[in-house]
Amino acid sequence: MLLNMQETLAQLLEDIRGCRHCADALPCGPRPIVQAHGSAPLRIIGQAPGRKVHETGIPWDDPSGDRLRRWLGLTSEQFYDPRKVAIVPIGFCYPGKASSGDQPPRPECASLWHDRLNAHLRDVRLTLLIGQYAQAHYLGDRRKATLSDTVRAWREYLPLGSLPLPHPSPRNQPWLAKNPWFEKELVPDIQNAVRSLNL
Repeated sequence: MLLNMQETLAQLLEDIRGCRHCADALPCGPRPIVQAHGSAPLRIIGQAPGRKVHETGIPWDDPSGDRLRRWLGLTSEQFYDPRKVAIVPIGFCYPGKASSGDQPPRPECASLWHDRLNAHLRDVRLTLLIGQYAQAHYLGDRRKATLSDTVRAWREYLPLGSLPLPHPSPRNQPWLAKNPWFEKELVPDIQNAVRSLNL
């Protein structure tokens, strides 16, 4: 993809928030959710907004976000400061309900917007890849056979500036119960890595 280096981040964010590319495929209509500033050292690549986030327009404004902030050791004030945290989901809009949980994120967003947006995020030092869709897009063939294996191999990715995480949704409680090492071993190191950013 050719990048327009004359495009300002403010213009790009306005374009993203005005995007209607997938409008016909979104049961609740488009409402792109994104948070970014050129100085942010932490980038969070999630899946797609849920229904509550679609309604409020505030990223991670739900129980998943509460858990994620606990994992990171961040206050709401830190988390919602775009100069500190860039929030860039794989799909910017709520994709609708599935039989279990939500539909997968729309695939168009990442190819349309991510390269352009990431070109403005030059101060990012740590990227959290939350869930299988973020890990597939950003790790490619470097990810392991399963999400659990990828997260368990987090020490391989941290020196590269990435940290794969499971989704913090309450629906993932069974995974967390089966993988107690995550909160015992990885969460303290997540918090140390985030602290090192001096947010």
